[in-house]
Amino acid sequence: MKYPVQITVYLLFLFMVSCGHSEEDKARVKLEFGRSLLAGRDTSGALIHLDSIAVLYPKAVYSVNAAKNLINEIRFEFLHQKESELDSLNSQIAEFEEPFEKEKTEFDRYTQYIHKRQTLQRAWNRSYIQVHLDERGELYISSNYFGKDWLNHVGLRVYDKGDDAKTDTISLADPNNHRSDFMELRWEKVSYRNGKDNGVIEFVAQNAGRQLKAVFLGNQNYYIILETYDKQAVIDALTLSNAIKRRSVLETEIKDIRAKLGIS
Repeated sequence: MKYPVQITVYLLFLFMVSCGHSEEDKARVKLEFGRSLLAGRDTSGALIHLDSIAVLYPKAVYSVNAAKNLINEIRFEFLHQKESELDSLNSQIAEFEEPFEKEKTEFDRYTQYIHKRQTLQRAWNRSYIQVHLDERGELYISSNYFGKDWLNHVGLRVYDKGDDAKTDTISLADPNNHRSDFMELRWEKVSYRNGKDNGVIEFVAQNAGRQLKAVFLGNQNYYIILETYDKQAVIDALTLSNAIKRRSVLETEIKDIRAKLGIS
């Protein structure tokens, strides 16, 4: 129902030329309808329509070539739009990277973004929620406990005034549940990878203005109030993650368009 008049006219033309008219005549009707869709800003519909001309009417040389030229014009316009968006996005990413330090050790497959408020020097002796982000835009959080007693915690809940989000349980036997000690000090780090934060990341980002609390769920529960800068770290990481993933999508789209245009 998007273009009822155009469709009606097209069907009428199609009926009229179907009785004994040449392939070129039939293809020309389809070509004009494709142009009308394009004028109506239905670019996707126009492309589908124009692409079909060479398949349906291979002997209609004039209309087939005209359709191909029009398709290439559309693709060049798409390419220009996507490249402009990518340039703008790269500038934004450069700004989004400012709160982070980049690091790649011998144990890392991908470059890691370490938030400047959550470096080892700043955070080794406190209990907090840490964000982890790599160059692919992959994001997860971990709950880090520091104290004199073992919690043996396996999960995390963040809440405020009846609203909350809770991670999946990461068992003590899971490699993502790590514990260490030195003298009378205890460290526990539980990582919630592959979506096992269960919405905690988004909950923190969306409610950063509230006095969010977190409870480390273990043999004995341990409560903290999230620091403002830790909540900001989550927001910064989520923003950068989304931008990096969008860049990856754009780069793939640009590569595909260039291939269709025969541009290396």
